[in-house]
Amino acid sequence: MKNNAPKKIVEKTQKTALVLGAGGFIGHHLVNFLKARGYWVRGVDIKYPEYSRITADDFVKGDLREQSLCEKIFDQKFDEVYQLAADMGGAGYIFSGDHDADVMHNSATINLNAAHYGQKAGIKKIFFSSSACIYPAHNQTDPNNPNCAEHTAHPANPDSEYGWEKLFSEHLYLSFHRNYGMDVRIARFHNIFGPEGTYKGGREKAPAAMCRKVIEAKDNGTIEMWGDGEQTRSFLYIDECLEGVRRLMDSKTFRGPVNIGSDEMVSINELANMAMRVEGKKLKVKHLPGPLGVRGRNSDNKLIKEKLGWAPSTKLEDGIKKTYVWIKEEMKNSK
Repeated sequence: MKNNAPKKIVEKTQKTALVLGAGGFIGHHLVNFLKARGYWVRGVDIKYPEYSRITADDFVKGDLREQSLCEKIFDQKFDEVYQLAADMGGAGYIFSGDHDADVMHNSATINLNAAHYGQKAGIKKIFFSSSACIYPAHNQTDPNNPNCAEHTAHPANPDSEYGWEKLFSEHLYLSFHRNYGMDVRIARFHNIFGPEGTYKGGREKAPAAMCRKVIEAKDNGTIEMWGDGEQTRSFLYIDECLEGVRRLMDSKTFRGPVNIGSDEMVSINELANMAMRVEGKKLKVKHLPGPLGVRGRNSDNKLIKEKLGWAPSTKLEDGIKKTYVWIKEEMKNSK
């Protein structure tokens, strides 16, 4: 249902979930994930999902920065709340500096509202999606040896204002846990990608951008890339992300913060080559100045293995193939 007035759950025997940011890439996949497991789900976002229909039992289109909306949507004691709403995008959006004020104000306001009205409503458990961007920039200058272990978050020195806001909000939710007993779970996502993610317009992330560029290029043509391409990252396929979130939510004692990401680190040049291999294209790469973020970043998965007995294992190239095929089909259908 698409409306601006929340509706009550019908079957009270079902587990209930509230997904904030349900119109976004991860949020939309999360709604589908929860519905497949029998949940009654309310989704809330300022926009509808971009590429497929809404599957939530109730979808409220509205601005989570508004206190009046947040008071309305927290009208039930949901079993689980998932806070994924944020003002964010890829490197071109986050690291240019042009959107810093909006990123900090919009996301912080959403989190302040979610924590406050969630606590007033007596919600049972809340998940907050933090980011690898909270890690100190000085620990990520070597592309081959970045240090993103959870305990290194302090002394703080995030690489962007987006990272500073995420770190602030981690402390916000943990404060609500200490002072009000709110059952909080926090995960630091590392570059989640997959089908139905934004692939154009300036907010797309590297895997989607590379797939789109390769698809658009003619054989023996050229694609553009910011930097020298030797900066490193790890990228996590969406299905693995959702499994990690579920395991964290199911934990009896561990609340995080914990990395949810792949530890398969690649250079951006290698990422582009993976996209080229899907169709066997041979392309030249033109390196240009542009916003890059840190020189190297990789998910440290020691803690998630220790606390949850699990870590992501899907190969990056397998996820790239699935994403590439989806983007190619979407581009064909949108012509």
